[in-house]
Amino acid sequence: MRITSPGHAVFAVAMIAMGIMGLIKGDFAPIWGGAPRHMPAREVLVYLCAFVPLASGLGLLWQRTAALAARVLFIYLLLWLLLIKAPFIFRAPLEEVSYQSFGMTAVIVAGAWVLYAWFAPDWERKRLGFATGDHGVRMARVLYGASLIAFGLSHFFYLNLTAPLVPAWLGWPEGWAYFTGCTYLAAGLGILTGMLARLVASLSALQMGLFVPLVWAPLIASGHMSTFQWGEFVATCVLTASAWVVADSYRGTSWFALLRH
Repeated sequence: MRITSPGHAVFAVAMIAMGIMGLIKGDFAPIWGGAPRHMPAREVLVYLCAFVPLASGLGLLWQRTAALAARVLFIYLLLWLLLIKAPFIFRAPLEEVSYQSFGMTAVIVAGAWVLYAWFAPDWERKRLGFATGDHGVRMARVLYGASLIAFGLSHFFYLNLTAPLVPAWLGWPEGWAYFTGCTYLAAGLGILTGMLARLVASLSALQMGLFVPLVWAPLIASGHMSTFQWGEFVATCVLTASAWVVADSYRGTSWFALLRH
């Protein structure tokens, strides 16, 4: 086995779960949203989007295959981000949903990028130093930080969609929606500037993860989860695992350090 951190293990399992979900549904998992309905060979792409995370997740768990799995997953996710998600921003640059959708995939790319930067062999580090090693990790953090800002803004632009997700027993749904939006913005700025980066990265991962016990666990316990909701549950797990990997990249630094990028 080659597990470098708890986040690495959770990320691998989340990728496996996303792949299995895609195979069971025979359709894109929510995280792959954006593929045109009339795209040629769309059905083939559906199963490719299931197979790549499944195979890569399994590969990340074993020493001999971890580097290859991280490389394949990172390249595949990056291509999806640039070819499928980025065009939404160019077509609708004034709509925040374009950035929020881009950010969801970008968070997963950031997690895969950290693992790729860690596992890249020496020959790859020499030829692709801009994407591997410490430099690659820093680039992944920047991508993650920018994504958190998009998440934060979406809480303000789409309050009507965010507030209903707040459990009724917490009360004051609009207030919690604004609060979590502010925390995402603060975390994104902290990571981009290096101010309390380890602390805010860890707290942002925790905030994503809290959706599981607060939102999804009660629905699962009730036995009334729809296929769509199961997909959203897996997406939450994948995003949380990706954030966890990014947070793990700060190991060895002070919780209250001011880092230079």
